[in-house]
Amino acid sequence: MKKLLQTVLALTLLLALAGCGGGGKGYQTGDVQAMAKAGVFSEELEELDGEVAFALYGLEDCGLKPEEMTDCAVLRSAGATCEEAAVLVLAGADQAETAEGALKDYVQRQIEANTDYRPAEIPKLENALISRKENTLLLVVADDLDAAKKAVE
Repeated sequence: MKKLLQTVLALTLLLALAGCGGGGKGYQTGDVQAMAKAGVFSEELEELDGEVAFALYGLEDCGLKPEEMTDCAVLRSAGATCEEAAVLVLAGADQAETAEGALKDYVQRQIEANTDYRPAEIPKLENALISRKENTLLLVVADDLDAAKKAVE
C-alpha cells in the first residue's frame, strides 16, 4: 500500500510539473538572438542595453517607469538600415499594453524620420511586426518577417 501511495504521489507531482513548464506564454529575450542567428537581418545589428531601449522607445513618455520593464533584449542597426529586433518584458499585461502603443508611435516616428533620408527602408517600417503576448512585446523591422516568426516559434 505504501508503494502504491508513493507511486500516485510521484505521478501527481510529474503532472503538476508538466503543467507548469509549458513552453512559455510570452516572448523570450533569447528570441532576438535566435532571429539574428537565423539570418533574418541584412546586416549585423548592435546590442542596446535596457536604459537606452527604454528611452529610445519612449516608454517614459507614455507613463511607464524604468522598473516596469523587467528585462529586454534589443538589436538595432548602427545606421545603414532601419532593421531591429526587440523583446521587452514588462511587469504586467497593463504595462505591456501601454508599451505596445509606445512601440507603434516609435515606428511611426521612424517612418517620418526616414522618408527622405532612407526611402528604401520605409517598406520595412510600414510592415514592422509588433506583437504582444501576456506581459511581453516583440518588435521586428526586417525584410523577411516570415523568417523572424519562424525563429521565435
